[in-house]
Amino acid sequence: MRSWVEISIGAIRANYRAVRELVGPSVGVMPVVKADAYRHGAVEVSRALEAEGAEWFAVSNIEEGETLRKAGIRARILVMADSPGAHPELTLVIHSLEDIALARGPYHLKIDSGMGRLGTRAAPEVIVRAVAAGSAPLEGLMTHFASAANYQSRQTTDQIEYFERVLNALRIAGLAPPIVHCSSTVSVAYERRQAWGNLVRPGHAIYGYVSPARGTAQRPALQVRPALTWKASVLAVKDIEAGALIGYGGIHCAAKPMRIAVLAAGYADGIPHRLSNRGSVLAQGKLLPIVGAVSMDLTTIDASACPDLKPGDSVMLLGSDAGVTIDAQQMARVAGTISYGVLCGISARVRRIYVD
Repeated sequence: MRSWVEISIGAIRANYRAVRELVGPSVGVMPVVKADAYRHGAVEVSRALEAEGAEWFAVSNIEEGETLRKAGIRARILVMADSPGAHPELTLVIHSLEDIALARGPYHLKIDSGMGRLGTRAAPEVIVRAVAAGSAPLEGLMTHFASAANYQSRQTTDQIEYFERVLNALRIAGLAPPIVHCSSTVSVAYERRQAWGNLVRPGHAIYGYVSPARGTAQRPALQVRPALTWKASVLAVKDIEAGALIGYGGIHCAAKPMRIAVLAAGYADGIPHRLSNRGSVLAQGKLLPIVGAVSMDLTTIDASACPDLKPGDSVMLLGSDAGVTIDAQQMARVAGTISYGVLCGISARVRRIYVD
């Protein structure tokens, strides 16, 4: 194999249980499996977590939900970001009051409490009138936080207060939905309990990550571990002389004689191009620097510290070995992106292997 990821189903199950234990029995857990479960494999992840007792899954669009249904997933599936309408096997989120009339079954209404994306920004009394006029039952009320990890900002507090005004107006009118959900991973991990409602939507945590907080915040109460290890094969190893140029544009010039290894993965596989001359990989418990430009199918590393590395061996792009780790957050910092982008950027051509 050229490049592959090994996904620990055991880690995914353990991460789900960690969320389940933290929020307690009165709060449901809806794992987010959109974008093919952040490239971990939505069908495989959903099967494992349904066996753990998950009663809901969240996806982005109808096609993702239908894929899970065709694979035999029986849990409820919430479609969070697609066009309004009706679907006999899925529960849709409605984002504007005008679309309530299109609902043919229980729906969840999204409130834009300050994110500035999908959701209604109508005043609470207007929302109450629209819900009362609809023929389908309002099953859930939800919002999404824009800056949940930023404790230097009041934005999350303001969003919670706005959302609660809408919820209280619905309660007074006798229209309160049975399900209320606002919180994704960060709000769970840092215990913003006021925002939990009776259902939380962890995504990043299921796959082993909690984003760091900014400002004065407690340590995260949620402990999870990455479920994905990413590897690539060594195609060639060669010695080069001092002054040799490496890769497109010759952006690396060898300062001294060195041994390089060429890996069977590049930006078409998901290695960020911005790791050119900046990133590292992990081999034999050592960090080996990327030298030259990351190209479409190949990446070159300085393997001088591993003189016995040979073609056919593998190195880790993400993973841990001998106490040394490269995770998606570390890679993202070097590449100037976010860990979500690193995980979701792993190409479909990278083979997935599932382990316990």
